[in-house]
Amino acid sequence: MYERWGKRAFDIGAAALLLLATAPLLAMAALAVLGVLGRPVLFRQWRSGRDGRPFRVLKLRSLRAGPGPDAERLGRFGRLLRASAIDELPQLLQVLRGEMSLVGPRPLPVEYLPRFTPAQRRRLRVRPGLCGLAQAEGRNAVPWARRLALDVRYAAAPPTLAGDLAIMLRCAALLLRGRGAAAPGHATMPAFQGRPRRLRPAQDRLTPAARGAVAIRPAPAPAAPRPAPSPAPSAAARAPPRRPADA
Repeated sequence: MYERWGKRAFDIGAAALLLLATAPLLAMAALAVLGVLGRPVLFRQWRSGRDGRPFRVLKLRSLRAGPGPDAERLGRFGRLLRASAIDELPQLLQVLRGEMSLVGPRPLPVEYLPRFTPAQRRRLRVRPGLCGLAQAEGRNAVPWARRLALDVRYAAAPPTLAGDLAIMLRCAALLLRGRGAAAPGHATMPAFQGRPRRLRPAQDRLTPAARGAVAIRPAPAPAAPRPAPSPAPSAAARAPPRRPADA
């Protein structure tokens, strides 16, 4: 019952209340972004939604405009936004629109889709969420393999109201402690590269017919030894025969 009707009803009711309660904070944060980082105030990016359908996620911008890695463009103000998750508040609107849920796997960039294994793609069976089981474990401090495995676990099990509330409370506790905003050794979260491909030996990459041809090809015959060079004639042998003296 909760999976079919209750979860969506809970999303709408709780997201509406949270949006009303945090509207003043969201407005002040948007003005602060405008004053510190300038326009645009919102960051938009295509992410994968339920069943892989793309949608544009909304966040308050936390990085300075311009080229360069995140570590160089993320200042103290941006770190505060990310650590407090205030930059995620605009996604409450997307929960109301049905693009997201309050609890579910975090939406990831669409370019990650080809990098998922078939098992990891199971995380797309449910709506992406503001907070999820992986975020409750440690947010961005959770490595990719563990993070995706937790996403799949949540998507595979029938959701319950008690389970979703527990995940939300665990995420709130992490936010209050200011933990997990970035991966260890990184300013934010490193890009997901997918499972590294194992390089096969050259013969394994051949077709079966080619492998058979290689297997039955006879070994080349050893080259015949070269004859040893004849010794050079001596100086006496090279000299012309001497004529006898006149009698």
